[in-house]
Amino acid sequence: MNTDAISSLLGALPLPAVLIGRGERVLGANALAGKLLGDGLVGRHFITALRQPAILDAIEGSLRDRIKRKTRYLSNDASQDTAFDVTCSPVQTDAGQGVLVCFEDVANVSHELRSPLTSLLGFIETLQGPALGDKDTTARFLEIMTGEATRMERLVRDLLSLSRVEEQMRVRPTDRVNLSDIIVTVMHALKTVAEDQNVSVVTDLPETPIIVPGDGDQLQQVVTNLLENAIKYGGRVKKVFLQISITDQDPTLRGPAAMITVEDQGPGIDQVHIPRLTERFYRVDNHRSREVGGTGLGLAIVKHIIGRHRGRLRIESALGEGAKFRVVLPTESHDLTRSTSP
Repeated sequence: MNTDAISSLLGALPLPAVLIGRGERVLGANALAGKLLGDGLVGRHFITALRQPAILDAIEGSLRDRIKRKTRYLSNDASQDTAFDVTCSPVQTDAGQGVLVCFEDVANVSHELRSPLTSLLGFIETLQGPALGDKDTTARFLEIMTGEATRMERLVRDLLSLSRVEEQMRVRPTDRVNLSDIIVTVMHALKTVAEDQNVSVVTDLPETPIIVPGDGDQLQQVVTNLLENAIKYGGRVKKVFLQISITDQDPTLRGPAAMITVEDQGPGIDQVHIPRLTERFYRVDNHRSREVGGTGLGLAIVKHIIGRHRGRLRIESALGEGAKFRVVLPTESHDLTRSTSP
C-alpha cells in the first residue's frame, strides 16, 4: 500500500488514526491525528510522536504479539484536559506487520454529565440561601431542576444501553423477529410525540411478515431512535415516511436483506456532518439537540446495534432536502432455515 493509499484510508476514518509499520515508524496519519498530536508525524519513530508510557507499551506489545490492546491517552490543548480511549490493532501492510492506533474522545462523557449537575448544584445553593422561602422562585427553579435531572437520567440510560450493546457485539442474535410488529409497537409508543409536533407518519409496510434474525428489544430501540429523531428534527406540520422493503441481493451484505427506511422533510444535513453522525456526542446543532431532549448518543447506539446484527446503516441527506436513514439487515435465510413458518 503506497503513501497515497494509506492517506486515503486513514482520511476516511472518523477518529484520529495513526498507522505504525516497518522500523516502528509512522507510515501515515489522518488530519484528526495531526490536530491531536501535531504535524509532521509521518516518518518519525512512534516513540517520539506519542511519548506517553501507557500508549507506547500498548503499541510495543501489539507489534510483538499481534494482540489488540486498549489504553488511555491524555491530552491538553491549553484550555482543557481531554482523555482518549486508544485502540491498538495489529494490521498487515505491504511493508509487513504494523499497528493501527485509533483515538476516541471520552472526555465528553464527563462534560455532558457535569453540565446539568453544575446547574442543579447552583439552583440548590440559591434555594438554600437567597431564595429560601420564596415560593415563586422555588416553583420556577424546581421546574428547571426537574428538566436537568431528567436530562441526566436520559444520558445515564443511554450510556448504559450503549455499554450493554458493546458488550454483546460478538454475540450475534438469532431470535426470529417480525419487523412489521416492531414498527407497529414503535408507532403506538411515539403517537403522542408525533401529535405534539403535528407530524404525520406515513407507513408503507408489506402485507406478509418480514422475519430477520435479531434481538427484538434492540431492533425496537433502533426504529424508536430513528423515528423519534425524524419527528423531532424534521419540522412541525411535516410528514415522516416509514417503510419496510426487501431485496433478494443486497450488494453490501451479499445476500437477501430487509430494509427499514425513515425519511423526513426537515432542513437536511450538510454533507460534512454525515460521516460523523454516529459518533458519541456528535451534534449538528447543540442547542437544538438539547432543546428536544437529545443526549448525543442515539445514533451511536443505532450504529452499534446494527453492527451486532451484521447489518448496515446508510444515511442520505443534503441541505434543504430532508434526511433518509436506511437500516439494512440480513434476512433469516442468511443464518436460519425456513423450516418453521412465521
